[in-house]
Amino acid sequence: MNRYLYFAVFASGMTTLAIELAASHLLGATFGTSSLVWSSIIGLILIYLTLGYFIGGRWADRSPRARTMYIIMAWGAFTAGLVPLVSAPVLRLAAQAFDALQVGVLFGSFVAVLVLFSLPVTLLGTISPFAIRLAITTAEQAGRTSGRIYAISTLGSFIGTFLPTLITIPLIGTRRTFLGFSVFLALVALAGLWVSGSRRTALALLWMPLLLAALAIFWAGQPIKATSGLIYETESAYNYIQVLEQDGYRMLRLNEGQGIHSMWHPTQLDYFGTWEQFLVGPFFNPPDYDPERVQSLAIVGLAAGTIARQATQVFGAIPIDGFEIDPKIIAVGRQFFGMNLPNLNAIAEDGRIGLERSSRRYSLIGVDAYRPPYIPWHLTTREFFQIARQHLTTEGVLVINVGRSPTDRRLVDDLAATVHSVFPSVYIIDVPLSFNSIIYATVQPTTMDNLYANWLYLKTRRQAHPLLLRAIETAILNQQPLKPCDGQNPTPHCTIYIDDLSPVEWVTNRMVLNFVLSGETKELK
Repeated sequence: MNRYLYFAVFASGMTTLAIELAASHLLGATFGTSSLVWSSIIGLILIYLTLGYFIGGRWADRSPRARTMYIIMAWGAFTAGLVPLVSAPVLRLAAQAFDALQVGVLFGSFVAVLVLFSLPVTLLGTISPFAIRLAITTAEQAGRTSGRIYAISTLGSFIGTFLPTLITIPLIGTRRTFLGFSVFLALVALAGLWVSGSRRTALALLWMPLLLAALAIFWAGQPIKATSGLIYETESAYNYIQVLEQDGYRMLRLNEGQGIHSMWHPTQLDYFGTWEQFLVGPFFNPPDYDPERVQSLAIVGLAAGTIARQATQVFGAIPIDGFEIDPKIIAVGRQFFGMNLPNLNAIAEDGRIGLERSSRRYSLIGVDAYRPPYIPWHLTTREFFQIARQHLTTEGVLVINVGRSPTDRRLVDDLAATVHSVFPSVYIIDVPLSFNSIIYATVQPTTMDNLYANWLYLKTRRQAHPLLLRAIETAILNQQPLKPCDGQNPTPHCTIYIDDLSPVEWVTNRMVLNFVLSGETKELK
């Protein structure tokens, strides 16, 4: 009997953590995966588990029977499987509110979905104290038995941490991950009822896994989010991925969908966005600088390859290494965004690690992996920018795309100061009609006059690509001042980010919250 009890505890611990991980993906498709979202999920689930431990201990003392525990487990499994079904209309409302930037509706929807987890997680939280009460036969063994129960539950939680992210969500999706773990735990509970002698109760509750299995079949092929222009969607270990098509243009959106990560059109190359501004970087070098001198390119944050396609048109078929941590995004780029350039080497790897391992030195390194509040802190530090400089040629240039709000430029200023602590010359331009700034940093000392002189020079060349000329003109017209900083230490004007201390999440969270609370979101509409 105790052996099966231990297995049930293992299954309950695994399912509880699997639900928590699946919850982050369920909410991430609508609300994003920022640290604020993660903190809310983890914090509230811990509260629900705490409540479950308290209730479970009292309940076990009043009814110390295996039948009671397995019935609770069955209901916990069943209600967990219902979460994606019950939350579906709320999430649809939230997705519409996100697109319309209705902050009040958005916040209310977020809270409502989190509340839905209270019942199943609280019920599952009762299992460990219940199992301890059932397993203890003598006071002398209480400590040993309790330790064994918690060890087995924690081992199950360990397995439940990796299974959803690495296997089930990429293979079958978030909703069926919920249902799959719920069906499994419900069957474990029914089997527990059977072996403990409550066979009639087990048969009476058999409808639970059957109904959950039917829901899994019903949801097969159903869209996760009903978005106008949607032609493809999928889930990966890292993102919820959408491909939209409007007026012949394809757009890559991730998670909650605020922001376009790549664009593609069969005949158009100029998207009047941030991507073409990366092409400007080499022309801060002394004139006359010809596009043919750009020999290679690295992109940290390849996405679906917009920068790579534009660079190939402007600089020719130069070798391009594109680092993209999510292999499914690379697959989507190849399938829907024409990302099949023979000169592009798409590498499914973290950008910092990939760049550090590269044996190549590049003419241009572009970092397009920032978008508040999703900024990998390890790509913002002085140590990372030192790695970038080591992989640039003597005429090399680093280009970074940074998000900001209309009234908060601290992130741009801090990153520019951090880059300036490594590179001798740094420039900032604001991309028109956007919340993006571009930071340029050159290996050799340069001046803004170089860019203007190279623009005049390129205008005399018939073969200069119009996209390049327009991008340089945009940079010249939208230059912003560089805040003073001593380049090594924090000052009232800037903060130098290092691996030991990179407060990028604090800065971005404050920027986003101030942006929302100030009412500036109307500028996005």
